[in-house]
Order: sequence, then C-alpha cells, then structure tokens
Amino acid sequence: IFINTSRGPIQQEAALFEALTRGKIAAAGLDVWEEEPVRADNPLLNLENVTCTAHVAGATQEAHRASGIHVAEEMLRVIRGERPQHIANADLWPRLAHLRPTTD
Repeated sequence: IFINTSRGPIQQEAALFEALTRGKIAAAGLDVWEEEPVRADNPLLNLENVTCTAHVAGATQEAHRASGIHVAEEMLRVIRGERPQHIANADLWPRLAHLRPTTD
C-alpha cells in the first residue's frame, strides 16, 4: 500500500499507475499530487484501489485543536514582547519593535 500525505512531486504518478494496475502495489491513498490542482483526466482518479483526499488527510479534530493552541501561544508571546518561536518572516521582527509593549 502506498500512502502520500506529504508532497505530490515525491511520487511518480505514471509509475504508480502502472504498479497499481499490474498488482505490484495493492492500493494507494493520495492526499497530494504531482500537479495541483489534480487534473480531472488523471488516470489515478479512476482506479478503484485508489483513495483520494484533497489536502484534508491531516484535518483531524486533534490537529485543529493543536493549531488553535499554537496560534494562541504565539500571540501571547507577541503580547509579552517576545519573539514568536515560529516566525515566518523573521526579518520583519526588528521593525515591529514600536508595536511591542513597554515595561515603563
């Protein structure tokens, strides 16, 4: 069984299709695709031994809860004047100093 929930380009869909139709791989679960959005004529979509999800394989209640907690923790860091642990645009952090609370 082949399962990919990470990145579409790590799978070679033509080779995967061949392996699935020849019985070399019994089944596949695909949440991502080589080309996104997946084309309607992608032959993998027509195979009965392929389960397709559209980037929702990780959308569990636990994941949503953890995400909310993480965002709240990061917001509290910023409110306290601390640098967020997981900052996407770290180069902007020094420029935001005037927005941080002061301890005066």
